[in-house]
Amino acid sequence: MSSMDTARSAAPAIGFFERYLTVWVALCIVSGILLGQVLPQLFQTISRMQVAQVNLPVGVLIWVMIIPMLVKIDFAAMTQVKSQWRGIGVTLFVNWVVKPFSMALLGWIFIRHVFAPWLPADQLDSYVAGLILLAAAPCTAMVFVWSQLCKGDPYFTLSQVALNDSIMIVAFAPLVALLLGLSAITVPWNTLIISVGLYIVVPVMLAQLLRKRLLARGEQYFHRTVAYLSPYSICALLAALVLLFAFQGQAIVREPLVIAMLAVPILIQVFFNSGLAYLLNRRLGVAHCVAGPSSLIGASNFFELAVATATSLFGFESGAALATVVGVLIEVPVMLLVVGIVNRSQSWYEASNRIKGQKA
Repeated sequence: MSSMDTARSAAPAIGFFERYLTVWVALCIVSGILLGQVLPQLFQTISRMQVAQVNLPVGVLIWVMIIPMLVKIDFAAMTQVKSQWRGIGVTLFVNWVVKPFSMALLGWIFIRHVFAPWLPADQLDSYVAGLILLAAAPCTAMVFVWSQLCKGDPYFTLSQVALNDSIMIVAFAPLVALLLGLSAITVPWNTLIISVGLYIVVPVMLAQLLRKRLLARGEQYFHRTVAYLSPYSICALLAALVLLFAFQGQAIVREPLVIAMLAVPILIQVFFNSGLAYLLNRRLGVAHCVAGPSSLIGASNFFELAVATATSLFGFESGAALATVVGVLIEVPVMLLVVGIVNRSQSWYEASNRIKGQKA
């Protein structure tokens, strides 16, 4: 199967679960809070099922969540990165240089200063850590949906995601450690490295082995299996959220405005980074079908990894876990809004390229 065929097959129209992901997340919030109040002993028992600070039930759910997404990635697509080097360069710059540091700055501004009087003082560091974790890993799976909705070049999207995943294997842990250190937050290196191994390295290896086995049985079998596995990713995400909110329930009931305050830096970060990537691509004369997915990849987050790492590093009941879950809550509606802006501004975007072509 060619890389282009893989790119097209990895960019499905947005499905029922994905379209209403915010609704399901909201229901999980309510269900988790209620279950946490009714069955506290059960969830306390689940929270103690840990190895090296990694919760085993959540670890299993994260694997079920991530592996079907990673099966879609063809790392051979990276051999064609040079054909879209300007769009690739913009996205890498935004993903790995701008976004993590801008989120650390926004966390410092809003969590430590603007909203500090209304937030639990003992959770300020944890909230900032969760925001950093959310911004430190580029989105892997939902990007294919966003790219499809803005008529993005599927080949570029596949190449960019494959490259980002490869960088994430070696850069995620050092980057998170650096930013947490700059924010004066102690990082348990052993737990961070274990989290990277469990939630990036091992799933990538397993997914690629599974991909090879499936493709050996034919393209149609591969597509059917990927389509069959995809709903399990969303179900695992929702199950993990029920667990998280069962433990976060007490804090949320006491401080309902915390979620709204955590959403502010996340929203600013999404619009700032998507706008920056879009404008840089326009400045460089990149085609709109590349600039669209470039800006969307630059803005969205690998929230599955963020949730998993936050719970491993700081625990179920931490502000870090809650901050990453807020990222899940607002991801879909905000990214759909960005898609709409990209689509409606296409004529404005392409007018710049026409002017440059006339001058040339």
